[in-house]
Amino acid sequence: MRIVKFIFAFVIIGSCSKSNDDELLVNSLANYIENRQIETGAVIACAASEQITNAVLVFYYPEDGATNIQFFETKTTAVNNEDYSNYTKVDLESAPFFNGYLGKFTRLIEEEQWIIVTFELEGEVKISNPIRSKQLTKPTVWNDAVTIERTLMPVFNWEANAFGDNAIYFQVLSNDQNDLLSGTYTTENQFQYYNLSNVVLNITTQMPPALQNNTLYNFTLMDVSEDNWVNLVSQKAFTIQ
Repeated sequence: MRIVKFIFAFVIIGSCSKSNDDELLVNSLANYIENRQIETGAVIACAASEQITNAVLVFYYPEDGATNIQFFETKTTAVNNEDYSNYTKVDLESAPFFNGYLGKFTRLIEEEQWIIVTFELEGEVKISNPIRSKQLTKPTVWNDAVTIERTLMPVFNWEANAFGDNAIYFQVLSNDQNDLLSGTYTTENQFQYYNLSNVVLNITTQMPPALQNNTLYNFTLMDVSEDNWVNLVSQKAFTIQ
């Protein structure tokens, strides 16, 4: 009788394991894009850890017309991050960031993982580069360590590569209603509104407005690593004098 019970339990466990594996395969990124037109590296995305809970915040730029925005993750970082069969879809609600100009996923994750964001546009599946979460080994630093030259074309400066592993800087200038006025990337630790001479990538879709005296604005800086982890977020409110 014990042998029969053991065999029965083994069959049950084996069936559950197979069922779980089948479910992961069905929900994998590889299965989702099978026989689809895709473009890799086509979604601008990065991730940071939140200050208090250490939740992972995944920011992305949804191009106009983007639909079916999805979040995929691996179980751990000890996998091939270029093998899309390692990524499983997670049903998460996306929240607006900068009043919807960007999007944001919030995920409480115990392990560090690789993350990918996708959306569909013009008949193609657009896929972000893999994002390496580092909420345990390198939590994002949040501060206001930006110096601002407060003119009608303000200049913003910050310490270069303050926490190591920097690849690029992302800057957002927003108004007091949290509307994004400009979104730019530089490899230099300086940006002037709205001077594009050192901008290497620009997600500003319209010519931003001229700034006004005695008006409150906000500057947000993200120091992003090559594997798309945000080492530093600096945020500072200021007025033009």
